[in-house]
Amino acid sequence: MAEFATIARPYAKALFDLADKQNQIESWLSGLKEMAWSVQQPKVAELIEQTETDSKQKADWLIGLLADSPAVQSEMFRNFVHIVAQEKRLQVLPEIYTQYQDLALSRNNAKKAVVFSAFDFASEAEKQQIVSDLEQRFNSRLEATFKTDPALIGGIKVEVGDQVLDLSVQGKLQKLYAAMTN
Repeated sequence: MAEFATIARPYAKALFDLADKQNQIESWLSGLKEMAWSVQQPKVAELIEQTETDSKQKADWLIGLLADSPAVQSEMFRNFVHIVAQEKRLQVLPEIYTQYQDLALSRNNAKKAVVFSAFDFASEAEKQQIVSDLEQRFNSRLEATFKTDPALIGGIKVEVGDQVLDLSVQGKLQKLYAAMTN
């Protein structure tokens, strides 16, 4: 949601800046990922929506769920969760995580990539070769996620940020159709 992205941006940036100063970028990324996953679970989402429970209780409960996480051992990270809860933004944590992850990747000169293919790849070597080729194409280090989409018929489709590289049979057929109808 665009609205969640707008709301999440300052929180993600502030947490990232703080994590950078504390040399905790990776551990806080992990903790934020766990929290983002947690708030998407139906029972936790139900608790967050309860109006009779105050924000401090919600934050403490959420922090308690992740007591084993290294991130929640940090008082600053716990304070961040309390601020997000106080501002009634706990449901935005998944988007905060996504934007925080983007900041962490850009700091390492890397980008997220999603590689769609019609079939599963036969080996890890194949995946590594594709990532290597894509890194040259996009001139950046890529953190790739592979997904299967049978609708592509064959080939691959790659999304890196707002760029799309469509080398699928479906994409070629759509281009051919567009050329024939125009």
